[in-house]
Amino acid sequence: MRLEGVIPILPTPFDQEEAIVYADIGPLVDFAVESGATAVGVPAFGSEFYKLSGRERKRLIDVATESAQGRLPVIVQCNHTSPQVIADIVKEAEISGAAAINTALPRAFAPSEAAIVEYAQTVCQSTSLPVILQDWNPGGPTIGLDSIKQIHEVCENFSGIKYEESGIGPLIRQIETATEGKIRVFTGWGGMYLLELIPAGVSGAMPGFSLIDVFDHIWQAAVDGNMTKAYGLYSGIAPFVQFSLQNLEMFHHCEKRLLQRRGLLSNGKVRAVTITLNPDQENYLNLLIDRTLEVISSLK
Repeated sequence: MRLEGVIPILPTPFDQEEAIVYADIGPLVDFAVESGATAVGVPAFGSEFYKLSGRERKRLIDVATESAQGRLPVIVQCNHTSPQVIADIVKEAEISGAAAINTALPRAFAPSEAAIVEYAQTVCQSTSLPVILQDWNPGGPTIGLDSIKQIHEVCENFSGIKYEESGIGPLIRQIETATEGKIRVFTGWGGMYLLELIPAGVSGAMPGFSLIDVFDHIWQAAVDGNMTKAYGLYSGIAPFVQFSLQNLEMFHHCEKRLLQRRGLLSNGKVRAVTITLNPDQENYLNLLIDRTLEVISSLK
């Protein structure tokens, strides 16, 4: 499976009582297919996975794979700090119909680089599916070339890595050269760094769900060499993206409000514990959504 382009993360829809609205998953997957997404990811940070029970996560995966009906791959996020436990979670995801596994490297504390490599190798050796690593480490450096080469040498199914930071253009080129193009690099963080990294050879973006049609147009324009068009589209959504990425909970609120305005979610509820927007933030978010909807309308 050679993935590239826009791979959005499914949100978890909640009703006003914070129960999951599984009926909203099918229309979201349909929207991803119609918008040119090459896969969807679930249940990841953008899915509020850390607020879900094990049973809820499993059903969310099952509903997503059933809704996809083979039209696009479902990449299942499997996160845990214990290699022993992560191996079991990965096997369950494979049984549920995952097309690939995405796992966040454990950064709750500061493990050694050897421990990070061992964790990644355990995930890869627990499945025959392609594995995409994700590294988000605000308190220190992310996984580097030497560790990626170590994992690649042992695990043939190590297929990609998702970074959440800017300035990694040289690293993307180094990974491409060292692994002969076998390890794909993706950018996360809401797609904020996509235009910076496309010239460096990034394989795609894994943003939130609300703007995947816009990001697909940006991606297609940029890879066709029309950076002026790509920049024009991105500049229209950049204020919304930047505002949403103040913190992860703000991201959920912004994503779900926009998805609700677009008719893709029946409710914009974010499950507790979360933040509460003050009146100024509410007013500005409404303005941002209005302007972002104008950009979306221009695509039609």
